[in-house]
Amino acid sequence: MSTENANGDKWTFVIEPKSKLFKFNFKELLHYKDLIGLLTRRDFVSGYKQTILGPLWFIVQPLITTIMYMFVFGNIIKIGTDNIPQPLFYFSGNMLWGFFAANLVKCSETFAANSGLFGKIYFPRMIVPISYVLNNALTLAVQFATLLIFMLYYFVTGYNYGFSAWVLVVPLLLVQLSALGVGLGIIVSAITTKYRDLKNLVGFGMSLWMYVTPIIYPLSKVPAKWRWAFDLNPVSPMLEMFRFALLGSGRLELNLWLISLGVTIIVSLFGLIIFSRNERTFIDVI
Repeated sequence: MSTENANGDKWTFVIEPKSKLFKFNFKELLHYKDLIGLLTRRDFVSGYKQTILGPLWFIVQPLITTIMYMFVFGNIIKIGTDNIPQPLFYFSGNMLWGFFAANLVKCSETFAANSGLFGKIYFPRMIVPISYVLNNALTLAVQFATLLIFMLYYFVTGYNYGFSAWVLVVPLLLVQLSALGVGLGIIVSAITTKYRDLKNLVGFGMSLWMYVTPIIYPLSKVPAKWRWAFDLNPVSPMLEMFRFALLGSGRLELNLWLISLGVTIIVSLFGLIIFSRNERTFIDVI
């Protein structure tokens, strides 16, 4: 936009305080698209700078975790995987949980980790969580390609996936998973600007949450009396539907997924409102 002050000086851009509790300006985000790309590249490069394997860690970490799960849970404890080959079952669960957890944890540090930058220059603060999501999406893309290679191998060796139209839901599940992680993350970020000790609970909470998510076991192995606790977990229906749509096995319960989708929408909107409100005052608190 262009405006003019009393002295006749012309300004090409004017920063104004937000007059509403929640105002999400998509045009403003597009105006800073180059900054989004720069921050995404910064996070990508800094994460693997001066490392031996570099971006190969995208694949090495989930592969090592998958091998460990196969050894402990698949061969020692002997937990079934609903007839899905163990590498596909464990790798897919670990991949999706890693994407969700990375979005939540990184976004929960938005204000605390970038307070110096936020205090020096103006730009839409939502750009930072967006750059985190894009960076995590790059990781997910590499890991998803690895999963497809595994799937191709098992297809050649005779495994029948039983693909159906549900495979078209996979992109929506990934978007929902990222939205839930970002929504919860920016809520935590807004809260921890004032109560910093709460950020110590994030890692601990994520560890506990992982055990009530069907990553290392299918929901079919959960006793009926405890099933309600897993059904309340909004991540569980997403993982089960992902495996059902892509790998041909899992629980297809639309009612639980629709509830999970509703929870995701509510959490995302609530997170945006809190984030929008907190960004106006956090620099005075942090």
